[in-house]
Formats: sequence, C-alpha cells, structure tokens
Amino acid sequence: MTESTITAKGQTTVPADVRALVHAKPGTRLVWSVTPDGTIIVRAKAKSILDMAGMLKAPKGKRVGVEEMNPWR
Repeated sequence: MTESTITAKGQTTVPADVRALVHAKPGTRLVWSVTPDGTIIVRAKAKSILDMAGMLKAPKGKRVGVEEMNPWR
C-alpha cells in the first residue's frame, strides 16, 4: 500500500507509482469524495466534457431536420 503525508499547509504529494498508474501529469485535476463511512476516494479527472466537443462528425450528405428527429411522430 502506498501512502503520503499531509503537510502543515494541508498539501500532499501523490506517490510516483500512483501517478504512473493513472497517467497523471502536471495539471491533472483530482476529484475527492468522502463516503458516509469516512472512506476517501480520489479520482483523477482525465477529461472534461468540453474536451469531447467536435469528436463526432455528422455523416456527409445526411442532414436531418428537427421534425425528423421527433420520436413521437
């Protein structure tokens, strides 16, 4: 088990082996969650939903109007 220490300023260092496992680089954001029993879960936030903008492209030549998308017609 890997561990780290919290400094007087409330800071800690993520151990190198953990950083390697989650592919963390400088600037990687961490999301901290505390469960009702006191367990702390730390998750590396790899991407924002905004990073996914433009990933999917519409098929060329196939345009669909809003009315055609209505599932209740």
